Amino acid sequence: MAEALLVGEDLEREYRTGPETVRVLRGASITVGRGEMVALVGASGVGKSTLLHVLGALDRPSAGRVLFEGEDLFARGETALARYRRQEVGFIFQFYNLLGEMSALENAMLPALVARRPRREARDRAAAALAEVGLGDRLEHRPGELSGGEQQRVAVARALMNGPRVILADEPTGNLDPKTSEVVYDLFLQLQAARGIAFLIATHNPDLARRADRIYRLVEGRAREVGPSGETARGLPV
Repeated sequence: MAEALLVGEDLEREYRTGPETVRVLRGASITVGRGEMVALVGASGVGKSTLLHVLGALDRPSAGRVLFEGEDLFARGETALARYRRQEVGFIFQFYNLLGEMSALENAMLPALVARRPRREARDRAAAALAEVGLGDRLEHRPGELSGGEQQRVAVARALMNGPRVILADEPTGNLDPKTSEVVYDLFLQLQAARGIAFLIATHNPDLARRADRIYRLVEGRAREVGPSGETARGLPV
């Protein structure tokens, strides 16, 4: 495994629902190495999204630690956490989360604008990122004018805008047909090779999971490494 970049140690996450406490994560531990592609599999509702949200500092763990480059993430102040979310990590979601009234270019520009980059620089970065993901001729198209695969590529371009070290992708091919899913996953592999970006991808697709460098399976709130090589991975339950 590559040198550790992002590590979750004994992560727990509890939620209150009325008088009951629901334990989603129960001591989950996971490691993503520098420039590594890691797949996270598991049944619906088992906590994959929760784990990604905690690792991306969109949510706080009830217990445990998240280490980024060896530093305890949640020991940082809120300003430093916001900087981590803006600059060090990129997010890709199943439902794209694009703004329908904005063009592909404007959607991709948003993270750079939030980071207070000059508008001209944000526009240039977004145009370059969209060209990198194969949408250089779709800059002015709105999401409703794009296919599902094209919308997800806009979301990938948006995630690239501030030069993240790691991208957290939550079921990024869940709304796509098998052929388009392969295209999007191939794009992830290209970005991994060209930019050295690490990926943690939550997926239900066992064929895509097997193409990762390593696989974790989340069961009953705990993560265990299951592959990708060997009989365990070939019979991977997702």
